[in-house]
Amino acid sequence: MIPVTVLAHRRVAVFGLGESGLATAQVLLAGGADVTAFDDDRAKVERAAAASVPTADLRHIDWAGLAALVLSPGVALTHPAPHWVVGLARSAGVEVIGDIELYCRQRRALAPRAPFIAVTGTNGKSTTTALISHLLNSAKFSAEPGGNIGVPVLSLTPPHAGHAHVIECSSYQIDLAPTLDPTVGILINVTPDHLDRHGTMSNYAAIKERLVTGVGSEGTAIVGVDDDWGQRIADRLERAERAVLRVSVREPLADGLYLEDGQILQARGGATRPVARIGGIDSLRGVHNAQNAACAVAATLTLGLDDTAIQAGLLSFPGLAHRMEQVGRRNGVAYVNDSKATNAEAAARALACYSDIFWIAGGRAKAGGISGLSGFFPRIRKAYLIGEAAGEFAATLDGEVAHVMAGTLERAVELASHDAEVSGLDEPVVLLSPACASFDQFPNFEARGAQFRAVVHALGA
Repeated sequence: MIPVTVLAHRRVAVFGLGESGLATAQVLLAGGADVTAFDDDRAKVERAAAASVPTADLRHIDWAGLAALVLSPGVALTHPAPHWVVGLARSAGVEVIGDIELYCRQRRALAPRAPFIAVTGTNGKSTTTALISHLLNSAKFSAEPGGNIGVPVLSLTPPHAGHAHVIECSSYQIDLAPTLDPTVGILINVTPDHLDRHGTMSNYAAIKERLVTGVGSEGTAIVGVDDDWGQRIADRLERAERAVLRVSVREPLADGLYLEDGQILQARGGATRPVARIGGIDSLRGVHNAQNAACAVAATLTLGLDDTAIQAGLLSFPGLAHRMEQVGRRNGVAYVNDSKATNAEAAARALACYSDIFWIAGGRAKAGGISGLSGFFPRIRKAYLIGEAAGEFAATLDGEVAHVMAGTLERAVELASHDAEVSGLDEPVVLLSPACASFDQFPNFEARGAQFRAVVHALGA
């Protein structure tokens, strides 16, 4: 963990005691801060108290003289309305920050030149973060992933020379990190998301932009320019004479990295050269993963990796669990776990990657259902519907795609496996890409994906 000494001997309030909030309170205490922690959930307060974290209702403390309120990113800062604890902090003139901001301050105090790669974007953050870390480690360059990817940033090894931190940052976390200053900042893409928390698309994009504008004078901002927001952000950075490396998987660039025929090319100074090939790598299938890979390659190039090391790392990348994760193969059938696809837009990325799909879908439906996936229906040989959305999805597929009401995930795998094996197709795929939330049958998408993996392995795949 990273003891936060920059607030030693000062009073600090912590609100939100999930995994990252509890870790934050503990590292503040380890660094010598006077901490008072609280949460709206009584069980979390009790868990923190049992872990020797001082707790008290922040509505009844003296806010005068507090150095900071460290807020969990899941707590509303601005929209739809500031949480009551934010209102108390602002009334008392107390700054409101998050754990990423604490990390940045502690890094500047301990090892300001320690490599810090920060990754954001509407989609692809986790895969890009994991891939960068994998590329660095496979080249014998010490690196740790953390942040929004699931490991609290303050639970990592303290910053030090020769050790890189690759940190996934959500818009919520960036909003609580006013001095975010990565060595390499990556903005993969910007599309509408989290508008309930940020109010407008312009506000959301401006928060994302802060990650790359915070890159230091000796660092590099890497910006995906396949959407209008990213294009404009890259233009502004260049006008401000910042070091910008553009990335596209849609069209060639005069200066930057782009994708062509499954190969990542680098254009610079009027010359173009191949850097790495991603075509044929199962863990990086699809245009979305090509964008993730190109951003990761751009980052590792700026950190000094050579083409050979990058190519070797790409080939050995296993992918992320529950994100187009190939969990097994039997009798010519591939089994792919894409449980993270909790809406139709996410499922579309997986459906676009395969031609002969035995599709397991369903759960708790999101608005719009799967009607927007009709362009992919010709790729689906049969659908196996589970959960609450089965009836709705059957109505959408009726007359378009053969389907069966499987009910449970176990039954769906059993039926899909049989049909795929006897299909006679060259490359059949049993694909769990539910286009639904999991909460009707599972506590989260991870549990759903783990169950799919377990059932597939029980088949002997």
